[in-house]
Amino acid sequence: MKTVSLMALAVILSACSGPPNIEAGADPSDAGVQVPVARYAPVMSGTVDYRPVDPKSWIERNEQVAPKKRGE
Repeated sequence: MKTVSLMALAVILSACSGPPNIEAGADPSDAGVQVPVARYAPVMSGTVDYRPVDPKSWIERNEQVAPKKRGE
């Protein structure tokens, strides 16, 4: 019974303490902190055009993926 009351007292007292200070970088209120320059990047940069195109000749397609002959 004594250990249960001590545990309850420890839990109650730990709830009264504040959260620990977590510092993961520079203080946001410090005006002298160096920050990287924000660069503009267009939203559509690097996108691929997926519009329909005419099909290529199947002969050309097969020649592109076929194993090369020994003389070539």
